[in-house]
Amino acid sequence: MAQRKTESGFPVKPVYDQSDLPGDSDKRVGRPGEYPYTRGVYPTMYTSRPWTMRQYAGFGTATESNARYHQLLEHGTMGLSVAFDLPTQMGYDSDDPVAHGEVGKVGVAIDSLADMKTLFDGIPLDKVSTSMTINAPGSVLLLLYQLVAEEAGIPGSALNGTIQNDILKEYIARGTYIFPPKPSLRLVADTFAYCRREVPKWNTISISGYHMAEAGATPVQEIAFTLANGVDYVRAAIAAGLAVDDFAPRLSFFFVARTTLLEEVAKFRAARRIWARLMREEFGAQDPKSMMLRFHTQTAGVQLTAQQPEVNLVRVAVQGLGAVLGGTQSLHTNSYDEAIALPTEKAARLALRTQQVLAYETDLTATVDPFAGSYVVEAMTDEIETEALALMERVASYGSSVDAIEAGFQKNEIETSAYRVAQEIDSGSRVVVGLNRYTIAEEEPYEPLRVDPAIEAAQAKRLAAIRESRDEAAVQAALAEVRSAAAGTENVLYPMREALRAYATVGEVCNALREVWGVYHPVERF
Repeated sequence: MAQRKTESGFPVKPVYDQSDLPGDSDKRVGRPGEYPYTRGVYPTMYTSRPWTMRQYAGFGTATESNARYHQLLEHGTMGLSVAFDLPTQMGYDSDDPVAHGEVGKVGVAIDSLADMKTLFDGIPLDKVSTSMTINAPGSVLLLLYQLVAEEAGIPGSALNGTIQNDILKEYIARGTYIFPPKPSLRLVADTFAYCRREVPKWNTISISGYHMAEAGATPVQEIAFTLANGVDYVRAAIAAGLAVDDFAPRLSFFFVARTTLLEEVAKFRAARRIWARLMREEFGAQDPKSMMLRFHTQTAGVQLTAQQPEVNLVRVAVQGLGAVLGGTQSLHTNSYDEAIALPTEKAARLALRTQQVLAYETDLTATVDPFAGSYVVEAMTDEIETEALALMERVASYGSSVDAIEAGFQKNEIETSAYRVAQEIDSGSRVVVGLNRYTIAEEEPYEPLRVDPAIEAAQAKRLAAIRESRDEAAVQAALAEVRSAAAGTENVLYPMREALRAYATVGEVCNALREVWGVYHPVERF
């Protein structure tokens, strides 16, 4: 029988013992809440309170998504995670010809302050934590959120949440970029500086390995490329004049949790250790919070199957277990039907119940880091750390993550891994239950949640009414200020905020930046 290997390609031994650990193992593992944070970023972890339970949701109109958010909060969700539709992610309004056919499909359509008010109507923004999965226009959506809170009498200092705002992984894995890398990094640094002054409890970036993993990255590639991107963000902020301890405590990360539980736990531990050492030794961070790798986890959407979708309930439970054993700060569990369509209300509730069972019916929260000292997990942690550091060195050999991105390095490495996995599934050497083994002749009927195609016309009508009622001269003057700031060195978020306050649309603000910074067109390589 062939020896099993991890997702990253390491042989898995049938038996591990003390000889698999280095002599300084105790020092490398450390204590919970202490450098190098291998065992978690807080001393008590879940023994004092569980992780934040989030559910990623958003579809159709702001009204529909608002209703889903209220349902999730009623069912015990602790934090909201907003999914935006593709036009919003790309900085286009719903009535833009480019947006045709995509409005409200993979998330909620947000075109203006009016939509954002509707999206969060009746939700106490000073009491919930909101995560927004938005990158190129991330700062625009954050400003809209702040303006909604401001109108409700809630100051920026009371807001708690995260914007993904991770543009580098877009060039590597997803493609929802707008501007070229250098002005994109400038916008990220401006957001860091703005939030420090205006929204101090906000996590200004969620540096994401999740989407690279969904594109096919191995666990080693996931953390190596994510942390290498993190290094570029830190350098960009320092180059913009920010002190490392002024912004680094608000950096956060976003990883996947696969079904390969042991390796995933080791991956999270290795990532914390690498980041702590980087921040202290390379960037001279003094604040312990600057060295803590805090992360959100989402279960692996790419591992869900449309065949026998109920089996996904088991997959998600195992993946969620790995995230918790790995020390995540917040967790989203996918709904079992997401390989087919947008989740139904029942499926979303079951996904949340999965987390609640883990938190309240198991003994996971009784002790901190239960896998500490496990021969296999500690050995895997060391292996992943060593290989991830070597891969980060390969990225650095190009000069920076941006230089490696422009050379196509990360994308090529991920595509090679994805192709290998696809071959293994096709050959049957990698078992996917219900897909290439243990199949059934007939599937039970399933009625997916469908988005009404009339949403696009309704959004266009709503936009027309907003443009008709607003002070057009004030909007154009505000957009001119945005262009002026983008062409100079002023923090662009302040004029962007005033343009949005005057009911400039998301597309109009992004277009003002496009006019100055241009758009990114990757070089085709054959």
